[in-house]
Parts: sequence; C-alpha cells; structure tokens
Amino acid sequence: MSLNPPDLRPDLAPKMRLDAPRPGQPTIGMVSLGCPKALVDSERILTRLRAEGYAISPDYGGADAVIVNTCGFLDSAKAESLDAIGEALTENGRVIVTGCLGAEPEYITGAHPRVLAVTGPHQYEQVLDAVHAAVPPSPDPFIDLLPASGVSLTPRHFSYLKISEGCNHRCKFCIIPDMRGRLVSRPAHAIVREAEKLVANGVRELLVISQDTSAYGADIRFAEERGHRAHIDDLARDLGQLGAWVRLHYVYPYPRVRNLIPLMAEGLVLPYLDIPFQHAHPDTLKRMARPSAQTETLAEIAAWREICPDITLRSTFIVGYPGETEAEFQYLLDWMDAAQLDRVGCFQYENVAGARSNDLPGHVPEEVKQERWERFMAKAQAISEAKLAAKVGTRQDVIVDDIDADGIATCRTKADAPEIDGNLFIDEGTEGLAVGDIVTVEVDEAGEYDLWGRLPA
Repeated sequence: MSLNPPDLRPDLAPKMRLDAPRPGQPTIGMVSLGCPKALVDSERILTRLRAEGYAISPDYGGADAVIVNTCGFLDSAKAESLDAIGEALTENGRVIVTGCLGAEPEYITGAHPRVLAVTGPHQYEQVLDAVHAAVPPSPDPFIDLLPASGVSLTPRHFSYLKISEGCNHRCKFCIIPDMRGRLVSRPAHAIVREAEKLVANGVRELLVISQDTSAYGADIRFAEERGHRAHIDDLARDLGQLGAWVRLHYVYPYPRVRNLIPLMAEGLVLPYLDIPFQHAHPDTLKRMARPSAQTETLAEIAAWREICPDITLRSTFIVGYPGETEAEFQYLLDWMDAAQLDRVGCFQYENVAGARSNDLPGHVPEEVKQERWERFMAKAQAISEAKLAAKVGTRQDVIVDDIDADGIATCRTKADAPEIDGNLFIDEGTEGLAVGDIVTVEVDEAGEYDLWGRLPA
C-alpha cells in the first residue's frame, strides 16, 4: 500500500524543533505529520498549551501525554499516521489524536482502541479539552510566561503564515475538502498583524501557505478591514513592506496570478511560485477535475518570465493517474521540456479511501507507475542540473539555515523553500556567520539539486 513513502512526498513540513521542559511542569509531547499547514496547527495547539502552563516535551519519556497530529492526504500517509500513533502508544501509552485523519475516528480507533481521544483538523478547543482531561493544567503565572511570538516548531528565522483553511475545489484524487471543509479566509489585517509580530521577533522569511493561495479572500468577497484588503495581490504587497523574505506556496495557475509577478520584479515578494500543476495533458486534467486547464499554461509561464526573468517555478505532479496512457505521459515529458520548471516533485498515484478517482476506469499497473516515475524524475533532474549549472559564477543572496560543528553553513537561495528544495553550502570562511543571516554568496559549484559557494573577499 505504501507507494509514496515520506522521502518521496514533496508536501512535508520541516522537522519540529522543541526545547526541553523545566522540572515540575505538566508536559505534553507532540508528533506533527504531513504538510506545513498541519505544522501551523501544531504550533497553535502548543501555543495555547504553553499559555496554560504546560511544558512541551521533546521526547516520549518526558511527556505526561502525547498529541499526534495526523495526515490523511494519501493512504500511505494514513499508514504513516497509524504507525506514529502506535509508536506513541508503545513509548508513552497516553495518546490524543488530531489532524486530518481525525476526520475518520473509527478508522483510528479500529486500529488503536487505546487512544484517549480523537479530534478532527483545526479543532483546537477539542484538543485542549482532551489534554485537560488527560493531564490537568498547573499554571504558574510567575514562571510560565508565553513569548509574544508564541510557540514555533521551525527555526526562529523562518515561519509559516497560514492565510486560509479549506478548499472549494473538487479534484477527484483529493479528499482534503472533505476533511478540512470549504475555503475560509482569515481577515487580512489579522494576517498582517501576525506577520508583523513574527518579523519583530526575528523571523527573516515568511512562507505563505493555504490550500489555495490564489483564491484567498474570495469567500469573504475580498473584504477590506482596518486598511487591509483580503485579496492575494494586496496581501502580498502588504507583507512585502515588512522587510522579510515573502515566499508564496500553493498558488493555482489562474490568469490573475500574473498580477503577482510585478511584485516579484520589484523585490517585494520573492521571485518564487509554488504551483501544483499535477499534470499537463488536457484529458488527464479533465479526469482529475482540476480547476484550471493547462492548455495555456506555457504561454502564462512565458509571460511571467518576461516580467520577472529570475522567477523560480516549483511544482508537483502525479504519474500513473487512472486512464493515463503512454501518449499522455509522453505529452507530460514534452511539456516539461518546454516549461523548464526549476524545482519539481512527483507522486505515484495511489487510491485514497473516499476519493472519486478510485472508481475511474483504466488503473495503471504498479510497475508502470514506477517506470514512469523514474523517467519523469530523470527528466526533472536533468533540467534542474542544467539550471543550477547556469548559476555558477553568479552572486546569490542566501539565508543561513544551519552551521555545523565543522563550520559548514547550510543555506538557501531565494529559489529554495525549506526542506522541499535544494541548498547552497559554504564550506569555508563562515566564522562570522550566524543562523538567520542573509548574505551574498558567489556560486562556484553546482550539482543535481544543490549549489556550493563562497563569501566574496
């Protein structure tokens, strides 16, 4: 069943970073699976718990109970979630389950009847009620002070900024709308205020996430409140005024996306678009019930690059979708040659319980899916390698993510999002660098997905 193990799934959030608790506090552990949107949910839950005096344990042994925030995007992700719940039960014994898979409580309790409670996605109050029942709070107002920035599960210098919940699309392979509901946009002024607080507390990069970033504000008629309009164009411009890198994820290729590109050319927003194309052949897209056809996408990409030549395009694709013929797959490969996307991830199609695509005719044999995945990734790798080779000799602004004991700095360029894209490594002269610094680097070597560089003399 596990066709797409975690290391092949390009939708995963960075690993959590937790500090050890002080002695004497009630402690809660957290296992956060799945995408960055789920990681933001985990941060919100832990922020509320910290405000009530709970400590956050980085391991099972130090926790009075463990919350497992699950993923239900694919059946392989569901299996991973069940495994994580089982591990938490074995290592700790007191487990509360939340997240996308929590929308199917019988599925969870059928496999793990000993869990203390099951709640659905972004049901924060129910999670807190379950924690209170399992581990009563014991706040000390003189000690348990919550930082203004809340609890962050990512490094201090970057943060995810979730602008909406849910999705109005009905793609046949996806059950996210069934689990997370229809689009619900946050007020723009609340998003900007959160971003201001993050930047004031040291965040250098804001990663804008939602299920459909392009549709932000449509459900509230692009309302304007307190000087901020709930439209992605206005929101991107507002965020771009804060002095941090702003990176846009999950942007559907609607024609109005063209309005964002001048902001990238101006330097207000990073020249980076994460667009879930999923496929290129019109018939495949029709069977997927994708919200926008790809027939004009190559022209749109050309228009974006005309406005902002430095733009980086990343995307994810599905190979082996029901009914995909060899001709349709070859069309996708040819489209990749024409589109020349910079960063690409790929899933092999798999059935997900409740998805309408399960009932489509023409399911592709597993060995064909694997063979097509290998051909697709070989194509994507060759494009990536050529594009990175062209950067040798250029100067790139990078953000420093880590500096190891040997002084090797792991960085990212403006073309790289955390975890899902490549890195730029500096292996000498890093004595004056600190995590979170943004510096200019001369690129002197390139690989298939990564770069190496040095600080200018």
